[in-house]
Amino acid sequence: MRALDWVVLGASLLFIVVYGVMRSRRQKGLEGYLLAGRTQAWWTVALSIMATQASAITFLSTPGQAYADGMRFVQFYFGLPLAMVILCVTVVPLFHRLKVYTAYEYLEGRFDPKTRTLTAFLFLAQRGLACGLTIYAPALILSVLLGWSIQVTTVAIGGLVVVYTTSGGAKAVNETQTQQMVIILLAMGVALVALFRVLPEGVGFGDAVLVSGALGRMNAVDTTFDLSNRYNLWSGLIGGAFLSLSYFGTDQSQVQRYLTGRSVAQSRLGLLVNGLVKVPMQFAILFVGAMVFAFYQFVAPPLWFNPVEARKAAEGPRGAEMAQLEAAHAKASEASRTEALKLVAAGKSGDESALAAAKTSLRAAHAKSEEVKARATSLIKETLPKSEGKDTNYVFLRFVLDVLPTGVVGLVLAAIFAASMSSTSAELNALSTTSVVDVYRRYFGKDAPDEKLVKISKWLTVGWGLFAIVFAQYASRLGTLVEAVNILGSFFYGTILGVFLTAFYLPRVKGGAAFWGALAGEAAVVAVWALTDVSFLWLNALGCIVVVLVALAVSPFTGPRTDEATARADRRRDRGRAPRAEDRPDHGAAAGTKTRAFRPALRSTGRVRGSYFAFAFHSPTVFSKAVTFGLAGSALARARASSPVLTASATFPSSA
Repeated sequence: MRALDWVVLGASLLFIVVYGVMRSRRQKGLEGYLLAGRTQAWWTVALSIMATQASAITFLSTPGQAYADGMRFVQFYFGLPLAMVILCVTVVPLFHRLKVYTAYEYLEGRFDPKTRTLTAFLFLAQRGLACGLTIYAPALILSVLLGWSIQVTTVAIGGLVVVYTTSGGAKAVNETQTQQMVIILLAMGVALVALFRVLPEGVGFGDAVLVSGALGRMNAVDTTFDLSNRYNLWSGLIGGAFLSLSYFGTDQSQVQRYLTGRSVAQSRLGLLVNGLVKVPMQFAILFVGAMVFAFYQFVAPPLWFNPVEARKAAEGPRGAEMAQLEAAHAKASEASRTEALKLVAAGKSGDESALAAAKTSLRAAHAKSEEVKARATSLIKETLPKSEGKDTNYVFLRFVLDVLPTGVVGLVLAAIFAASMSSTSAELNALSTTSVVDVYRRYFGKDAPDEKLVKISKWLTVGWGLFAIVFAQYASRLGTLVEAVNILGSFFYGTILGVFLTAFYLPRVKGGAAFWGALAGEAAVVAVWALTDVSFLWLNALGCIVVVLVALAVSPFTGPRTDEATARADRRRDRGRAPRAEDRPDHGAAAGTKTRAFRPALRSTGRVRGSYFAFAFHSPTVFSKAVTFGLAGSALARARASSPVLTASATFPSSA
């Protein structure tokens, strides 16, 4: 990197940290610190949601995923737009109406404390580990740039994020994420333009697409139904929809983003914009990876993209063997280049037979290059026992550093760092919020004042930051980061989603049944992953279905709570009347209660929206579904205004 690149990178990072701290100085109270006072506009909510999901893994590892496996990973996101519409109609208005800090507070009012605590624990375990992965990605970059050990760079990156997340809370997270997304989108656009400008003379956009497609890197959609195939249309639409419903509907790192919206409408707009933009954005990032692959068919790629491991292998006891592989790789790359140029010429000639023959020849030449790469992989794994045996995570980084012009390098690296900081800060903020609201205040600080809770939340942010930094030391053993983070999420998301669906739509199921359903769902996910070859996306659907079925099966044997006061309260609640003060069970929340119509509202909203939903799921486009669900929401609002059932109160533990 040249001086200009360091200036661009350093200025971007400094601006983000200072801006976040300055914009959040006036936040007061627990709600101000954890939810930015619920004052954010829809565009801030939308960019914050996108930035939380778009970690450095997205921009560092996803192009490498396309380089190695093609663009079929985009199918992973096909279920996301439908999930956004469903959440806008169901979850968003419910959480706003209840004024909760976390999604898991609702579960205690609906079920019991142990179900709330179990679900919160599943989130803390999953998100705490995932946070380590998001710290590892930019630390990997610093390690390559500066030659420092990965242990030092993870501490540096993690510490930088902890500073402004701890100082400003949710306000700092949201404000900085807006700026970070601007940097990210700008950098990826500039990188794509620069990529086409460095293609060899005579090779244009269409030629690069032709070469990439001939070698199987433009495989965006696969319609075959195969449970063992990780990415196809059906796993994306079904498994991806379940994962998106759980991630955006029950994962506190995302729920907290749209709980900061100033109204239900602002939060809904934020989610819908995310649903419209996310798939095209991921397609564009994968397309960058496919074009990097095409570029390296005309320019000899490194034999091993991880420069640190390549240098160690060359200097090790089998250095001579590595040198021989380098020579063989250079020869194979030259043969591939020759065949790629022939394919471009055949494509311009319009001769179909010549085009087919050129594709066959290019594939044969590329196969020889892959054979040399496989031998190098074996050598590096044998020479360096700690190596993960994959260099996919380094493909885009190496391309940026070796090929892109000065200034663009700094901008792209700034985007990767910004992505990491945005997602990591949101995760730390969510981990701290869940820890203080669902654990500390619930069990240890029922009457603690806001000032004390804010201080504890800050210390918990530091604690979770340290946990993530420690786990980041082991992230190199998990293979491709973009897959590792989604596989990790799939172990938990289905179970959590199953608990919430049971709470929303099965009013007769009590807390004990939901608790045992969650345990059974998690056990089923682990068993299927360990004993079968089923793709990880299907684990989300599996966990959800098992939770619901087991909860239904166990429900007759667990039954409701039998104490007289609770029974009276339940009967009054089911009739749409507020329980009397003496009948309200103490769930251990802070003093006071907020009343909301859980069970009556759920049953009545189902009747009001039923006809609209039936039409919505038969609508031919996502846009028509969004419009139809919007009509359903409007009908629900009118019904609530005119129906005493929908405005009735029921006990809910206080969040204030």
